[in-house]
Amino acid sequence: MQRLTIFAKGNADVRDSLLALIEDGVARWNGINVALATRQPGWRARVIHEVSARSDVLASADGAVPAGSATFASSLGAFAAERQCSPRLYAGEADVVVLSIQADVMNRLAVHRGDGRALYPHDLDNWPTEHRARFVRDYADAPPLDSDAAMQALARVVARLHEAGDPAILIYNMSPIVPWERIHCYAGVPETLAIRIRRFNLALVELSRLTGVSIVDVDAVVARGGADRLKLDAVSLTAEGCRLVAEEVVRILVALGRLPEATA
Repeated sequence: MQRLTIFAKGNADVRDSLLALIEDGVARWNGINVALATRQPGWRARVIHEVSARSDVLASADGAVPAGSATFASSLGAFAAERQCSPRLYAGEADVVVLSIQADVMNRLAVHRGDGRALYPHDLDNWPTEHRARFVRDYADAPPLDSDAAMQALARVVARLHEAGDPAILIYNMSPIVPWERIHCYAGVPETLAIRIRRFNLALVELSRLTGVSIVDVDAVVARGGADRLKLDAVSLTAEGCRLVAEEVVRILVALGRLPEATA
């Protein structure tokens, strides 16, 4: 059995499609190894998954966390400061690195008033009162990331990855189909989530042209299969959607020569 090591640095989109989609305690999709079993017999993937705060945090990740973040560590859950600021991605242990624009599109960060380090306060509204009060006292809101800044940060991530090794680098885009958006005239309408996603998707195309990274075209996968069938909400995919995205990842890895051509 031959093995490919995939480092998936992202949130629900990369986790659900490459590792597993768990709903109500049940695995609805068991990740890329299911796709490999049918399309690339004899190959398996070791998937390392870490959450992502945003690409600007990842670009400068050095393992140092914001001062005082340990005092509300339990409220951060899976988004522990150590994981957000982890430089493990650059250790050169992966054959394939998978990133995503989802965190850049969706996440709002805060900056420590003392040391200036950024942190993503996941699910802040549901934190215990004392943790939320401490956070608000010590951190200031940071503006959302625009598409140009996001691509500049991703370019720095790509450069650091190339310094550490020669992984194939794949980046998920997003489907801009947002169930609650039914707009027919945009006069006076501020940027919607769908428009924001489209801006990032287009910017990612330019990043691919400049750096040679591969785009996992989630937008096209959803468009071909039908958003009503493949999307659960604005960002989450069904098990079928996750399967199709994982198969697209396999297809790209074959095209890049990281997996052999399937034999009949």
